Amino acid sequence: MPSSEGRPRLPCRTWLFVNAASALTDATRRRDGTVNRALLDFFDRRTPPNPTPLHGVSTSDHTLDPSRPLSVRLFAPHSHPSSDTRHPCPSPSPPRRRLLPRRRLRLPLARHRRLRRLCRRLARRIPARVVSVDYRRAPEHPFPAPYDDGADVLRWIRSGALPDSDPSAPSSSPATAPGQHRPPRRPALVFFSFPFSSGGGGGRGRFEWMWRSFLPPGSNRDHPAANVFGPGSGSRSVSEDWTGFPSTMVCVGGWDPLQDRQRMYAEGLRNAGVETRLAEYPDAIHGFFAFPELPEARRFVDDVADFVNRTVDRIRAGPARPEA
Repeated sequence: MPSSEGRPRLPCRTWLFVNAASALTDATRRRDGTVNRALLDFFDRRTPPNPTPLHGVSTSDHTLDPSRPLSVRLFAPHSHPSSDTRHPCPSPSPPRRRLLPRRRLRLPLARHRRLRRLCRRLARRIPARVVSVDYRRAPEHPFPAPYDDGADVLRWIRSGALPDSDPSAPSSSPATAPGQHRPPRRPALVFFSFPFSSGGGGGRGRFEWMWRSFLPPGSNRDHPAANVFGPGSGSRSVSEDWTGFPSTMVCVGGWDPLQDRQRMYAEGLRNAGVETRLAEYPDAIHGFFAFPELPEARRFVDDVADFVNRTVDRIRAGPARPEA
C-alpha cells in the first residue's frame, strides 16, 4: 500500500490484518471495564506445539500451576541440521541463553501464530530457548497478578525445571517495574519492544482504557507499575536506586503512537545510570515485529540477537583485567 503523509507504508495484507485486529480490540471492550473474553478466545486460539522441529525449532508446553492457570511454551532451537533437513538451524552448539517474552495486558492475537513465529525466529536467530508465558490477564486479573506469574516463571527456570536448562547460565527477560515485584535473581539483560511508562498524561482512548484495566482499582498513572521513575518524575529524575538493573534495549517505531513515551523511558533509564540501547525503526508501526514481511521486523530480530549475544558474552567474560 502506498505511503501518505499520515499513514505508514504497509503491504495490503498487513494493513488489513492490523485494522482487523484494531477493530476486534475495540469491539470486545465493554464500558464497565471488562472484555468479551469468549470473543477474544475465539479469534485467539491456541496453536498446538510441535515436538518435531519446524524451521529449526521445536516447541513444547509446560504447566506450572493449573489452578491459576499458569503455563509456558518453550521454543527450542536445534543445532544439528539432521534434526530438520528442511530448515536447519546454523547454531554450532546447544544454546544457553534464555528469553522470556511477556506483556502486561493481553488482548487479541497474543497467542496468534504471528507472535509464535516471532518466538521461533528469535530462538533460531540468537540462538536461545525462548519461554513464552501464558499468564493471568487483565482486566480479570489486574496488577500484580501478571507480574507475579512472570516472577514465578523465572523461579521455575532457575530451579532447573526447564528442559535442558542450566541454572547457572545467564538469563534474559523483559523486567517488571522496580520495587517489590522485581523478579528473583535479576536477568542478565532486558529488551522492551514498546514500553509505555513514565506516568502522567499520554495515551488516550484504547491505551488509557488498558491502563485502567491493568492497574489496581483506585490507582492513577503514578502507580509504581505505571510510573517506574516515581510520581511526577517523567524521565528527568529518579526516586529509586536502579543500581544493578540489567543492560536494557528499548525499541521504538516511528509510526507508534506511544513513541514519545518510549523515548522518555529510555532517557529515564540512562538518567538512572542504566546501560541503555535505543533502537529506532523510523518506518515501523506499533507491534511491527510480529509481521515478518516487514523489513523492520527482520532488522528487529537481528538487533535483538546482536544485543543478547554481545551482552551475555560480555557478562561471561567478566570484568576487564587491568593492564600490568
